Amino acid sequence: MKKIGFLSFGHWSPNPQSRTRSAADFLHQSIDLAIAAEELGADGAYFRVHHFARQAASPFPLLAAIGARTSKIEIGTGVIDMRYENPLYMAEDAGAADLISDGRLQLGISRGSPEQVIEGWRYFGFAPNEGETDADMARRHTEVFLEVLKGKGFAQPNPRPMFANPPGLLRVEPHSPGLRDRIWWGSSSNATGIWAAKLGMNLQSSTLKDDETGEPLHVQQRKQIEAYRDAWAEAGHTREPRVSVSRSIFALTTDLDRAYFGADGDSRDQIGMIDERTRAIFGRSYAAEPDVLVKQLAEDEAIQAADTLLLTVPNQLGVDYNAHLLEDILTHVAPELGWR
Repeated sequence: MKKIGFLSFGHWSPNPQSRTRSAADFLHQSIDLAIAAEELGADGAYFRVHHFARQAASPFPLLAAIGARTSKIEIGTGVIDMRYENPLYMAEDAGAADLISDGRLQLGISRGSPEQVIEGWRYFGFAPNEGETDADMARRHTEVFLEVLKGKGFAQPNPRPMFANPPGLLRVEPHSPGLRDRIWWGSSSNATGIWAAKLGMNLQSSTLKDDETGEPLHVQQRKQIEAYRDAWAEAGHTREPRVSVSRSIFALTTDLDRAYFGADGDSRDQIGMIDERTRAIFGRSYAAEPDVLVKQLAEDEAIQAADTLLLTVPNQLGVDYNAHLLEDILTHVAPELGWR
């Protein structure tokens, strides 16, 4: 059995070819797609977060709205860039969204990817400490966030407060018990996967990873997952960790599917530079008739190693078409692979 969800980049564009032409379109359609996905039996609705872009940037209002309109589906991110976040304010927002959804929040966080503007986190009022990199700052914010989510008091109360306080030191509110165990780290390297395991975070591995061995993406990810789980066991955590991988997978069942994605059937992993120092491997797309997809996906070592698969969706094609794509995977592919 495997949990299957969708991952939306949240693009919108005034282009006449797009069915998602504004931020309002994206937000309303995201809620509608999450509702449709729940009705189809999907397990998760996840959203990428990018600042200074026509994409999802402020996830918590959206996640809370989806939580209020659904009852079963997991809701989450993949990922929130922690360089931009005030950990305490984020803990308040996350706690509220999790309580609204009755504990269904699965929050993916990370250092973030290259952004639309130079050092965009500075515009949000954040800067690395002396001797820190922006990645160090993201991990520092993360550690504060994880500590606050434990719900322990740390703030000295005012002796003459406006409202009566509970005894002892105060914590940020609202606090949602259990949320600390549902934080995921989006890792692009083996080293950060091991770091996430030591801190007790679940692991998200995307369609992009640092090219550390020259092997195919799915092999490198499988080895990353193994290193993560070994580090988890060594750290002595008492619960089982969760691991997700993301893929672009399209079952070609209609002429429209073939027109949109038929050319992706010849897709291969690609190598590129995500910045001046980092060589990365970008995963292939899968696009084929369902019976062919079943054989191809059975050979993807990372998908087999993970417990959760996130399907990237072309959100600009509209809710109905994306629901069709999800339904095809859930109906024609997942059962043949033993995922349902």
